[in-house]
Amino acid sequence: MGVRKVTKGLMRAVVLILFCGLAMANPPLKDPIQYEEYYEREVVSGTGYVEKMISVVDKHIALEYYDVMTGDGELEMDTLHVYSQNANNLAKNLNDCDGSAPSNLNFFEDTKLTYEGLVPLQGAKFISSDGFYGGINAQVQEIFSVNRMEKYQIAYFGSTENSDIAHTVGLDTANSFNGTWGTDASMHKIFYKDIKSHEIFSGEFDVKKEIKFHESDGEVFGTQ
Repeated sequence: MGVRKVTKGLMRAVVLILFCGLAMANPPLKDPIQYEEYYEREVVSGTGYVEKMISVVDKHIALEYYDVMTGDGELEMDTLHVYSQNANNLAKNLNDCDGSAPSNLNFFEDTKLTYEGLVPLQGAKFISSDGFYGGINAQVQEIFSVNRMEKYQIAYFGSTENSDIAHTVGLDTANSFNGTWGTDASMHKIFYKDIKSHEIFSGEFDVKKEIKFHESDGEVFGTQ
């Protein structure tokens, strides 16, 4: 009996250690000494056919980002995409309204867009922190098909040690539209966490929404 009790106790201890190991927060990823960056700024105004696609996939910092759009109508757009493996080189303010200090990020997108046309403007956006490459296994997706839209939106991502928001995925958007627009968001940790969010609006709507996933490594959020 004594041996059985000891064996059961050891098994419980091993299971607890394994579970706690799985539940621990991922440490921030290393900023590489030799790093890569990408910058794209675009201002467009006109009437006609529109087709746009951008993707940024970096396994080193666990980033996966896609943005696609197509339509035929009247468009005005001012958009910025910035990506850096070294977060010290990418400082952006995530909330212009509260006067907060800029945050060091690994990816930032800022889009201002108006559209009107008989042919719907259709598009999708996807940003993910890939758990297989050391991220937090969280993702946010946007889809839309609209005949009219006014949109202001930022998407942001941090995963490395020099980021003020390491292991964070976020989308902040304010939309006015006629058509269909929606979001899907999820975060999954095997055996102990599953968060999902889904929304679709079809008709005439004004929507303001922020989605953010963050995993702390034990330090206060926003500090190094």
